[in-house]
Amino acid sequence: MSESTPTAVDFWFDPSCPWAWMTSRWVDEVATHRDIDVTWHIMSLAVLNEDQDVSDDYRAFFPRALKYTRLVAAVEQRHGQQYVKPLYDALGTRIHPGKSTDPDAVIPAALAEVGLDASLASFADSDAYDEPMRASHFDGINRVGQDVGTPVIAIGDVAFFGPVISPAPKGDEAVALWDGVVAAASYPGFFELKRSRTVEPQFD
Repeated sequence: MSESTPTAVDFWFDPSCPWAWMTSRWVDEVATHRDIDVTWHIMSLAVLNEDQDVSDDYRAFFPRALKYTRLVAAVEQRHGQQYVKPLYDALGTRIHPGKSTDPDAVIPAALAEVGLDASLASFADSDAYDEPMRASHFDGINRVGQDVGTPVIAIGDVAFFGPVISPAPKGDEAVALWDGVVAAASYPGFFELKRSRTVEPQFD
């Protein structure tokens, strides 16, 4: 009797997005209960909104966010996809639960945590890997449309934005939410289910 093949899942994230961070923690929890194989991909809120009419405060955030997406893209291109998730974890832990808004502190510490050379920090301010970064971004966003954001999750040919959750559920609740979201998204005529957020990201 052959072993079952893990379900392939693709997850697109911007390291700066707190909602993507919450969803990623949920997917990590699901992975401890279900046989899923997650591949993590970079996307960019800065690229998503580069031609959009957004507030000055939101636009001022993009240069900082772009540093992290450029860094992840550079690390993937130079050292391999296997470093994407550990680097995301190291960056996100500092940015979100750690509440750091200083890339000059976050980036060296995150690189050190995952055992990468400190010189890679220079790519946070370089467009050297913008082409593969943008390709990754549009690979994800083109599956769900321009009027959404991060994260994007794909399970086979079924892709969806979100879910936007807070806090990230654990155990049976995490699995039940996973099953419900996948079931809804798998119906060809299903497009949207939404309500106003009443809580901020809860990281604990």
